Amino acid sequence: MNIAILGAGESGVGAALLAKAKGLNVFVSDMAPIKDKYKSKLAESGIEFEEGTHTFERILTSDEIIKSPGVPEKATIIQEAISKGIPVVSEIEFAARYTSAKFICITGTNGKTTTTLLTYHLLKSAGINVALAGNIGESLAEKVIEDKYEFYVIELSSFQLDNMYQFKAHIAVLLNITPDHLDRYNYELEKYAASKMRIIQNMTQADHFLYNADDQHIAAAFDKNQFAGTAIPFSLQENAAVKYNDQSINLAFGDTNATISTEKSPLIGKHNQYNTMAAVAVAKLVGLSDAEIEQALYTFQNADHRLQPVGEAKGVTYINDSKATNVEAVYYALEGIKKPIIWIAGGVDKGNDYTLLHDLAKEKVKVLICLGKDNEKLKKAFGRIVSVVAETESMGYAVRLSRSLADEGDVVLLSPACASFDLFNNYEHRGQLFKEAVERIVLNK
Repeated sequence: MNIAILGAGESGVGAALLAKAKGLNVFVSDMAPIKDKYKSKLAESGIEFEEGTHTFERILTSDEIIKSPGVPEKATIIQEAISKGIPVVSEIEFAARYTSAKFICITGTNGKTTTTLLTYHLLKSAGINVALAGNIGESLAEKVIEDKYEFYVIELSSFQLDNMYQFKAHIAVLLNITPDHLDRYNYELEKYAASKMRIIQNMTQADHFLYNADDQHIAAAFDKNQFAGTAIPFSLQENAAVKYNDQSINLAFGDTNATISTEKSPLIGKHNQYNTMAAVAVAKLVGLSDAEIEQALYTFQNADHRLQPVGEAKGVTYINDSKATNVEAVYYALEGIKKPIIWIAGGVDKGNDYTLLHDLAKEKVKVLICLGKDNEKLKKAFGRIVSVVAETESMGYAVRLSRSLADEGDVVLLSPACASFDLFNNYEHRGQLFKEAVERIVLNK
């Protein structure tokens, strides 16, 4: 069987290694330069590859194409493959054929990574034989080569879900649906929502779907009457099977009837209450005890750039939330912080509607520092709401200005609401420069 793989990043190379291990004929093609570490993996395994081009004649004689998430469906090579009837699948779809492990799959516009990491941490801390994979940055296919795990916790993007057909999650989590990546979905929210709902395809009565009952877009997209699995709603607002109450989570579904304390959890904000409900419910479905869950909640450390405290000086706390690249993520950050805020925001606007943030900004934000090349939309949105609005293209200046304007008890929050590509390589680069500036300018490290 001849397999062509488009994209030679973590996903594509992992798929290539698995295909080679299973005795398939593999060819890898990437329109961009391939990173040295991935070239080495391919060369060491004797896998043929090309970079900077797609050889259509070679790719379109394949029996199947495995497409990396970053390759859009409208790409010419994909459209030609579809017209020729060549199956195009994702790495996750391909990898699932070669393991009998159980899949815990997590998607949503916001909160995927935090919930995936927390779920993994809860299970791992309790001694479950579990691995991380998917959009988190680790290839499922490469891990399936050895196939030594009982469970995989998989973060799934809509781009991955789009090319999954026979795959079945044993436990699926849908955190929320808000407008994002709409350029890949003809600017139609309904198509994006349908992509997210693919996470429950092929489920049976023995499988469980955990979903946010407070999300209107999920409510519109999820047809309970057509769902073959077991649905478990979680909520902050309604009496649901999983309900957050102050500093605890009540769970009542199947044989589960429990109350889990979240008093010692380091996660802050309403969005993290949703994330925690989902992760705790998964842990109960897997069979963890209340004590195991509560202990692991206390020891969890979130990924960088997600409401990450990076320093404190003179009673002022500095928080890196560079991953907040849309309005909804910033809403959760502003909502979760209970102190006056000096807010650093800006970058490449993605069609943002800032009205959602007006009330929170009026209540909590004392200073807005616009960090970007074009700040006019931010200034117009908040100029009459926030008493002090400044702008800069320098992270160092933004931190210096924050320090000079902050009072004891304030929080300096980098939560941009925008993409980073005007001034930075990516959101990680932006967050790292903020952290370094705080250490250099504020903490004198």
